[in-house]
Amino acid sequence: MSLTLGFDADDTLWQNEQFFRLTEARFTELLADFAEADHLAERLLAAERRNLARYGFGIKGFTLSMIETAIEVTEGRVPAATIGAILDAGREMLTHPVETLPHVPDTLERLAGEYRLVLITKGDLFDQERKLAASGLGDLFDAVEIVSDKSRATYERIFAQHGDGAERAMMIGNSLKSDVIPAIEAGSWGVFVPHDLTWVHEHAEEPAQAPRFRRLSHIGEVEDLLRQIG
Repeated sequence: MSLTLGFDADDTLWQNEQFFRLTEARFTELLADFAEADHLAERLLAAERRNLARYGFGIKGFTLSMIETAIEVTEGRVPAATIGAILDAGREMLTHPVETLPHVPDTLERLAGEYRLVLITKGDLFDQERKLAASGLGDLFDAVEIVSDKSRATYERIFAQHGDGAERAMMIGNSLKSDVIPAIEAGSWGVFVPHDLTWVHEHAEEPAQAPRFRRLSHIGEVEDLLRQIG
């Protein structure tokens, strides 16, 4: 084997952000009597960012942030039934079927065995394990790392443990902030595969001048990239 290939999960291998958008729309409807949609979106995003250090990434933290926002915008007058509906919406997110993105299964099957494949994802442990099992992709990975956040140190540790170090690794994902930039900082290749929907917290400028940065249209182009870089 040569390179170790790290893959992000949510919105890289399967759909994820669309469920957050749908739930946020439902949240907006529930609070329509108390605040305008744009104001609610701003307050919810602020709560999510504020709570990342407490709850981490994922559906549970999102649900708690919705409840916190509902209490704030209603000045403590939010009906108990509305809180119940928010909790129901969060639970529904945990049961959505897993929809893999185009080219993902076939590409991973061809890469498995030739390269070390490592799934590197952040979020709630139980939810990520559920989605991986439901995706049918679990057996294709040599290792799975569910982390609280992604940083240069994260990639240095993972690629040293599951490969020949960061310089002999490539990280592939839809988030410039989490998947690409810190991997490049660690010495890896950082491959950006954009998704139509990406949480605003994950936005960042493309490191276009970085020698090990690449942008692809979809996962299926990874094989050609690997042939190009040797």
